[in-house]
Amino acid sequence: MTKVDAFEKAWLLAFKKDDFSLFDEIYHPDFKGIAPVTEVEVNIDGFKEVVRTIKDFIIFTPAEALVGNDDFLKVHRYNKLKEADIFNSVTISLKYKEGKIIHQAYAFEELDYDPSEGKDWNWEDYE
Repeated sequence: MTKVDAFEKAWLLAFKKDDFSLFDEIYHPDFKGIAPVTEVEVNIDGFKEVVRTIKDFIIFTPAEALVGNDDFLKVHRYNKLKEADIFNSVTISLKYKEGKIIHQAYAFEELDYDPSEGKDWNWEDYE
């Protein structure tokens, strides 16, 4: 499984089933990351709590790898707030140590359009 596939599967399990078993496999025990929205640095347990909170509010598209090597992966996806037509383009930077994610940071760009328009997918595909 590629790094982006493992990342995507871990997030889907967490969002859909509150199952963090794959998080525990791909995230380093010394993980520190910047929590989305609050921009506060958290450890892996704090990060899992953030994910449990945001899963009720957003829908996200599958992550697509932009660039990567053994120590770094940058992915892109779109987010939509479930209860509003607010869309974001999201770039996620992942740093690896010993083959596991040691740091994660986000860059959000709010969009003034629905990125699904004119595409062969819609948000319901990812709910």
